[in-house]
Amino acid sequence: QVQLVESGGGLVHPGGSLRLSCAASRSITSINAMGWYRQAPGKQRELVAAISSGSSTNYADSVLGRFTISRDIAKNTVYLRMNSLKPEDTAVYYCNAKIRSTQIVYEYWGQGTQVTVSS
Repeated sequence: QVQLVESGGGLVHPGGSLRLSCAASRSITSINAMGWYRQAPGKQRELVAAISSGSSTNYADSVLGRFTISRDIAKNTVYLRMNSLKPEDTAVYYCNAKIRSTQIVYEYWGQGTQVTVSS
């Protein structure tokens, strides 16, 4: 199991930047993949960015070139740097961890952090 605690959300003007943090309760090198998802009102939760235990990354097309996912192994923390924010980036952002055990993948979620992009 793992507990995930997000922080760093808030209100920002269009074009601004934020950095989200996700602190894990165990070594992130033991987690197969971690990622950030978001859910806007009335919409389904969607993948924003993910990073594997081998440090490979992938991004949603809508954030490619603007968002960067990274991790600090010493701090057991994954970050999402968000630049050039747009109103359509407004959502609750959730940290996700996937841990594979034999043929079963366990998923864990943080409590979410609100990001609002508005003038």
